[in-house]
Amino acid sequence: MSKKLVIISLDALGSDDLSTAHLKLLPNLRHLIQTGTHIQEIDPILPTLTYPSHTTIITGNYPNKHGIVNNVKIQSNRQSPDWFWYRKAVKSQPLYDIAKAHHLTTAAFLWPVTARSSIDYNIAEIFSNRIWNNQVMVSLWASSPLFVARLNAKYGKLRRGIRQPYLDAFISACAVDTLKRKKPDLTLIHLVDMDAHRHRYGVRSDQAYQALQRLDQHVGAIVQATKDAHTYHDTTFAILGDHYQIDVDHMIRLNTLFKEQGWLHLTNKQTIAKDWQVFANSCDGTTYIYTRPDFKDSAQLNDLLATLPAVARIYPPEELIQDGADPAAAFMCEAKRGYYFINDATGPVVEAVNPDEIGQPDRYRGVHGYSPFQKDYKTTLLFNGPEIKRNHKIANARLIDEAPTFAKILGLSMPQDIDGQTLTDIFK
Repeated sequence: MSKKLVIISLDALGSDDLSTAHLKLLPNLRHLIQTGTHIQEIDPILPTLTYPSHTTIITGNYPNKHGIVNNVKIQSNRQSPDWFWYRKAVKSQPLYDIAKAHHLTTAAFLWPVTARSSIDYNIAEIFSNRIWNNQVMVSLWASSPLFVARLNAKYGKLRRGIRQPYLDAFISACAVDTLKRKKPDLTLIHLVDMDAHRHRYGVRSDQAYQALQRLDQHVGAIVQATKDAHTYHDTTFAILGDHYQIDVDHMIRLNTLFKEQGWLHLTNKQTIAKDWQVFANSCDGTTYIYTRPDFKDSAQLNDLLATLPAVARIYPPEELIQDGADPAAAFMCEAKRGYYFINDATGPVVEAVNPDEIGQPDRYRGVHGYSPFQKDYKTTLLFNGPEIKRNHKIANARLIDEAPTFAKILGLSMPQDIDGQTLTDIFK
């Protein structure tokens, strides 16, 4: 197998994005598909969120096994809950730890849930979420500090905070620099430009497709970096999506409904007090419903949720376990297409999104987090490298199958009890 592996995650990349019509404007991705293997549809996981998905991609397990069941933690009393930023939250063994144990060098650029990890060259995805912190100090603490300091000094002028497309320009420049200078064996790169623009402007907006073209340019620069470093012929590239998105125009506040039932109440800051009996923790297109062990009204809760026309489906606990989601939840609700959940409990249960508020917290034109069974909601994956079949197409695979396939490319093995299987048909 190849000696090196570069994994590039294009956040919110859908299978439709690499259709023939779109590839006309994506020369780098088109070339990689024509000279590699394209798995046209990848089945995502439940919920289809960035942090659970990226942890599945790198462990081969569903969320109920690797532990990252949502983007955010259950912190009802915080207006901005903490995300699962830190490696210590991952209960499964990720590929980068296995690579490290076999003396391979690793690098990561905004790969989710890698803060304070064993990765050799790491710019962790994390943001300052306390008034006494600042972004620079948090990033240095969570990442490889000297590595980050040098790259910030060299390329920091490209950034404008976390705004896109500037953040991706910075991350791409850092990855190119590292591929040339450090020549890591395993490189993980997470680019978020298209996801951000789909949230703000809609899934099939001009802005989203312009972002996709910028991502294609970043992919081209990353491939070229391996040529400049004379590692190209020893490198396999995997370009993938983590989830797709769906257009929305209405918000659902289940916690308002629970407040009306007396199952939770608000603090003087209008957040939800910690002593709730029932709490909905949003995954955007779906939401987990958590109840306390002494909660006696589960049947009433289920009946109440079933009456809401904006709720398309209710998952009981046994289905959550079967589908790989959080076994600690009492229920999960999925919104109808066009609707999504927020944690707020200070407005009506269902409310149209005000277009003038798009860009403010929880105000979107496109979201993800729905079940993987939604129509036209698959992501996609392509491989290109010395041992990969050329001009080869595979109709379908699963997100959980990616990690064991990556391991095989590097000559490594994932734990035997993982949920995924190696995609042997991609190899010559």
